[in-house]
Amino acid sequence: MILRGIDVLFASIGLVLGFPVLLLIYLIGIFDTGSPLFRQERVGRHQKPFILVKFRTMRVGMPSVASHLADVKSITPFGRFLRKTKLDELPQLWNVLKGDMSLVGPRPGLFDLVELLQARERLGVFAARPGITGLAQVSGIDMSTPELLAQTDARMLANMSVKNYFSLILQTLLGGGQGDAAKGKG
Repeated sequence: MILRGIDVLFASIGLVLGFPVLLLIYLIGIFDTGSPLFRQERVGRHQKPFILVKFRTMRVGMPSVASHLADVKSITPFGRFLRKTKLDELPQLWNVLKGDMSLVGPRPGLFDLVELLQARERLGVFAARPGITGLAQVSGIDMSTPELLAQTDARMLANMSVKNYFSLILQTLLGGGQGDAAKGKG
C-alpha cells in the first residue's frame, strides 16, 4: 500500500511538472511520425491485459514486436533520442496513475513472448504490477533472455522495500541501463 501511494504521488507530480516536456515531445512527434503516441496491449498484473502508452519511436505501421526484435532501420532519429534518454517512457506515468503499472516492477511483456510468460508465471512475477523500471532494466537485461529476465524480476520482487524502490528509481534517473535498444534486423 505504501508503494502504491508513492506511485500515485510521483506519477501525479511527474505528469503535472512534466507537462511542458510531454507537450514538446508530442509536438515534435507529430512532425517526426505523424502519430506521436504508441499504444500496445501488454501483460499486466495477474496476466490481465492493459494498454501501455509510450511516445512513438518507430515509423507508423511497423510490426509490434519486442525491442530486441525490432528492425533498427524503422526507428526514427528522434525515436533513437527518445529511447536513449528514456523519454519515450514518460506517458507511462498515466498507466501508473491508472493502476495498470508501478514506477518500479517487471517490465510488461507482450502476450506472444511465451517463454517469458511461462517463466514469470512459474516464478510468481505476475503477482506484482509491471513497472516502468526495475532491476533488470538498470542491469541491462532485456526480453532477449527470458529466463534470466524472469529470475531477475523475481529476485527484485522478493527483495522489494521502500529503500530498494527508490534506489532503482535513482539508478534509472542517473542513466542505469540502456533504454530500449533495438537489436534485431537492420
